[in-house]
Amino acid sequence: MFFGGARGGGKTDGVLGKWAIKEQDYGRHFNAIGFRRSTVSFEDAIERSKEIYGPLGGKYIGSPVPHWKMPHGGRISFRYLESVADAGEYQGRNVTDAWVEEAGQYETPAAIDRLFGVLRSAHSVPVQLILTANPGGPGQHWILDRYKLHPFPRKPRLIQRALPTGETHTIAVIPSRITDNKILVTQDPGYIGRLHLVGSAQLVKAWLEGDWTAIEGAFFDCWSEKNIIPPFTVPVDWLRFRSADWGSYSPFSVGWWAVVQDDFRFPGELDGRGNGGARSRTLPRGALVRYREWYGVGGGKAKLTAEQVGEGIAQRERDDPALSYGVLDPSAFNEDGGPSIAERINTALIGKKCIAFRPADNSKVPRVSGTDRGGAMGGWDAMRQRIIGQDGRPMIYCFETCTDSIRTIPTLQHDEARAEDVSGEDHAADEWRYACMSRPWLHAKPEPQEVKDGWRTYEDDTHESFKTI
Repeated sequence: MFFGGARGGGKTDGVLGKWAIKEQDYGRHFNAIGFRRSTVSFEDAIERSKEIYGPLGGKYIGSPVPHWKMPHGGRISFRYLESVADAGEYQGRNVTDAWVEEAGQYETPAAIDRLFGVLRSAHSVPVQLILTANPGGPGQHWILDRYKLHPFPRKPRLIQRALPTGETHTIAVIPSRITDNKILVTQDPGYIGRLHLVGSAQLVKAWLEGDWTAIEGAFFDCWSEKNIIPPFTVPVDWLRFRSADWGSYSPFSVGWWAVVQDDFRFPGELDGRGNGGARSRTLPRGALVRYREWYGVGGGKAKLTAEQVGEGIAQRERDDPALSYGVLDPSAFNEDGGPSIAERINTALIGKKCIAFRPADNSKVPRVSGTDRGGAMGGWDAMRQRIIGQDGRPMIYCFETCTDSIRTIPTLQHDEARAEDVSGEDHAADEWRYACMSRPWLHAKPEPQEVKDGWRTYEDDTHESFKTI
């Protein structure tokens, strides 16, 4: 089980309380160990255990190892786990329950995973490994990926993994937010305010909102879960287009976009994401919505040819309303003695009666007279501006099914040689940039005319009446 999220979400009480109930059910056959990188770090949890287990009749013994003799014969102890070798010290024991607190302090899950070899019971006690963690720390990335925390779930869910034995390993993922801990919020109402004083805006976002996409030093430090929305049926009258970044040996990325044609009341409740009030549940006119993506390996090493990519795009558009245009990485249009990658993709698209690609605007940073200063907005700035949005509402969103965008964009760092550019797995981000620079357009709203004989007339809203956004 993974139990994590915002600081102050009640994770420690949750685990200690669960163990008290389980010890009552299984008595002397219950044997639980809590792990941290050092037992000193367990001081707060141990003190809290005294408040919970003492009144229940447990007996605390502080040395040589901090542990409890519980009222029904069960055992609970607190130990350290820093390395794989430390995990080996517990092999051969019958441990029914293990808890790794602050799992994000481990750079890799290697030491934690060895604990699965410790969990066993000769008396049919259900065994369980629990990890608790807050965003941040050296283990953020592996926790983010393993427990599918992009985006941070709104409610508990199960993840299943097939084992070679034919069995299924099930993981419960329980999101924890500070608002779940009613006792803390009531008894210490200033705690939330103090979290705003930790210095880093990304750390505040991570600790307060439980946002696992908040990464210190990120290029897009403005990214938040406000930019991620559950899927919905896109109205057929919204303008649609696609953007793509070609990768020969690296992954290619294709995204499908719709433009919100008028302020759109979202058909669902978004407050569970921490998005605030009703205003956050309206997608603003002119916002871009990424409703589908395809992320894969391109033509290098005989993975997918340009023709196969074109056919794959057409297949995905089979039941969609017609697109207005498509933009593709301009390097794909380079010719070197034969048809370009773009020509080969477009041939496949046209053969399936799909819209062809045109070269994308590949501007990354503003350039004037050969410099990187001033001038028209660069692609990264345009993307950043849309992520931030207006009045607290983003102007670009993606469905939570666009997992590769959600996985890679928040982790991009500043390029060490050129701070205005990105470093990292940037294929999805590149085609987001192409989308933002493609000058998507909207039909202009009809302008009201003078009132005549009690009737107000409007200008026609035709295909010639539009504006870029």
